[in-house]
Amino acid sequence: MRYLWTWIASAVVLTVVIAIGVSIAQNPNIDHATIAQYQFAPAILAGLRTTIELAVVSGAIGLGLGLGLALMRLSQNPVFRWASGAYTWAFRGTPLLVQILFWGNLALLFKRVGIFIPFTDIALVSAGTNTVVTPFVASILALGLNEGAYMSEIIRAGILAVPAGQVDAARALGMSSGLTMRRVVLPQAFAVIVPPTVNQFTNLLKATSLVSVIAGGDLLTAAENIASANLHTIELLLVATFWFLVITSLSSIAQHAVEARLAPA
Repeated sequence: MRYLWTWIASAVVLTVVIAIGVSIAQNPNIDHATIAQYQFAPAILAGLRTTIELAVVSGAIGLGLGLGLALMRLSQNPVFRWASGAYTWAFRGTPLLVQILFWGNLALLFKRVGIFIPFTDIALVSAGTNTVVTPFVASILALGLNEGAYMSEIIRAGILAVPAGQVDAARALGMSSGLTMRRVVLPQAFAVIVPPTVNQFTNLLKATSLVSVIAGGDLLTAAENIASANLHTIELLLVATFWFLVITSLSSIAQHAVEARLAPA
């Protein structure tokens, strides 16, 4: 009986998926020729490249920042712990969309950015905010700083998963705290940290679509720009959907490969 209900449920799910696919394929309100025309359009491929660049650069920033924040959170220094906790609280507690809009409109808060002598208006180096913080840079800042808050918790959990006895043994051998972290803790924490990190990167790939609100040059921005000219909104959204499915599927395949590699024998 258990297997009977499993087959019934599978049949229902498969039927729903096929029905959705057929309804899209046969919908007279969808211009399939437009989808085919723009699927590999230069503007779409340029947006796809920018999306991947945003994800890779922001992911690298988030990884480095997350490692530093995790170590600060685990530090004996109360100021480090407080600063790391406050950072994580602020960036995880506010919507990513709000953070993107903030960085995209930074010029409304600061007309110029640069290096200033403290407590004076004397600038050693400065430039107009919109010149420095372009939509692409604003997107990187928003995604990277937000990613750092989440990566800090992933890395901290991986470090805490290492048995305390390992640390005690390293200390007994005369290793310093830094050496213990580099040679004993982090290598063992690696197996715990990597799978959720890859999964977080998949989420980051999808989150890049949010930078379209500040014209970040990503895949969705490119699709929206074309749609605003030819008024084929649904068709261009389907084009963007196709490419998002491609890159997130590749990321998921990489995740499964990593998890299989790190799985205990």
